Amino acid sequence: MIEPHAPAPPGTTPPWAGPARLPVRPGTGRFLVLTCVFVCASCGLVYELQLVALATYLIGDSVTQASVVLSVMVFAMGIGSLAAKRLRWRAAAAFGAVEAALALVGGCSAMALYAVFAWTGDWGGLWVSGPRCLLVAFSLAIGLLIGAEVPLLMELIQRIRRQDAGGAVADLFAADYVGALVGGLAFPFLLLPLLGQLTGALLTGTVNLIAGGALVLGLFGRDLTRRARWFLLLTNVAVFAVLATAAVLVDDFERAARHAVYGQDVRVALQSDVQEIVLTGGTGGRPLDLFLDGRLRVSGRDEYRYHEALVHPAMNGPHARVLILGGGDGLAAREVLRYEGVHRVDIVEIDEEVVRLARRDPALARLNGHVYGDPRVHVRTADAFHWLRGAPPATYDVVIADLPDPGITASTKLYSQEFYGLARQTLADGGRLAVHAGPVASRPRVFWTVDTTMRAAGLRTAPYRVGGRDSGFAAGPDRSAGASRAPHDWGFVLAAPGERPALRLDPAGPRPRTMTQATLAADARAAARGRVEGLPASTLVHPRY
Repeated sequence: MIEPHAPAPPGTTPPWAGPARLPVRPGTGRFLVLTCVFVCASCGLVYELQLVALATYLIGDSVTQASVVLSVMVFAMGIGSLAAKRLRWRAAAAFGAVEAALALVGGCSAMALYAVFAWTGDWGGLWVSGPRCLLVAFSLAIGLLIGAEVPLLMELIQRIRRQDAGGAVADLFAADYVGALVGGLAFPFLLLPLLGQLTGALLTGTVNLIAGGALVLGLFGRDLTRRARWFLLLTNVAVFAVLATAAVLVDDFERAARHAVYGQDVRVALQSDVQEIVLTGGTGGRPLDLFLDGRLRVSGRDEYRYHEALVHPAMNGPHARVLILGGGDGLAAREVLRYEGVHRVDIVEIDEEVVRLARRDPALARLNGHVYGDPRVHVRTADAFHWLRGAPPATYDVVIADLPDPGITASTKLYSQEFYGLARQTLADGGRLAVHAGPVASRPRVFWTVDTTMRAAGLRTAPYRVGGRDSGFAAGPDRSAGASRAPHDWGFVLAAPGERPALRLDPAGPRPRTMTQATLAADARAAARGRVEGLPASTLVHPRY
């Protein structure tokens, strides 16, 4: 509880602590304490960011995960600060113990979270919520330890040289906030791209441990009892051994966890600037699967159903110039190039590594028909939304949005009214826009929100669906739902400015393997039976997914 007290006069020494016996001058000691504050603040923010990033990848919905981590951590910091009041009598020893615990918990948090996801994600029952519960537990524990740092550091800096409370707080928070800035910038620009989440967290824990241990044992060691010195030394050595061992084994751990998630056929696993990319199968008669950030984006068992349904209805009409938004795997372009009269295909893909694999990986290139060797295909590496803002108007006969599901927070802007308004401007007279709008049966409100949003952008729509989706694997955020609850269909919306587009196949075009005019009409009627009325449109500032 919060203890009421009267403020002490400036310069008053508290009864529980005399001046610290330092091996350096007081000015140097203050500098070392503030440097430790800077380092600890950097490490604390890295722990926070890596929890948000890993939870977004494993659980999905970055807004929800960021809100959970931040709110729980800030709450716990307050509790930790109150609890630290009881430890001020032995501030140096308490701070050393807190930093050792924080280095262990924060450094190992990413591996623990990934392990629970990988090895318990398919168990069902209470284990379905395992990653979410562990995320809250780590946020709470790290927040408690971070919250305990500031009162203890305040006591240590005051023991070096007493000063007014306002000045001490200003010095301490200045170092803390600057450290948070450095940690916040280091995570996305250095740690994540160079080391990855697991190794980056372990390195952060090691730096945290060294900073805390060096400050306490090196600067305040004379104020510690012999037992406290040995306890902190052995604790730091043990934590360092754990972190070092984990760092040595992290590659084997990640490989085993990846196999637990994706199976034993992992051929390619890399982290691009945008996402994690994993390819499995594609050799020895095994179907190829492409995963992006843990989500199954392409399955060689059924991808032709998806891409034929997305592309073929849109190609009924003029189709000399085609724009594909997303679709860096080249599979939508494969279907487009089956039509005669296609003069140019522009692909706008945000991740150049996906395009590189689609060009060079033998199995993926074979699946897409080596489309990137066709001179009519041109690739732009850019975010689809920003590229559309500068796209020439009235240029394309067909625009195909081959994008991730609208329920993923990162893609919400690609399903907004503003996005469809930009796409509409690129359509020539008689042009059509085809959009992948997520599963119909399992997420009807999301699907019909896409339809409503497109109509709000001035487009006339023709929604439809196609079944036969292989649901044997539901990766990433969908994995915890279990295969039985995974989507069993795909939903699409064909749209055009002016008149409602005719939902039929080009009679002179190539025949899809499974789709006919009769099945397309039946799929449209099946989708219409589940229509949800009265849904608001989704915009950039008010997303509805």
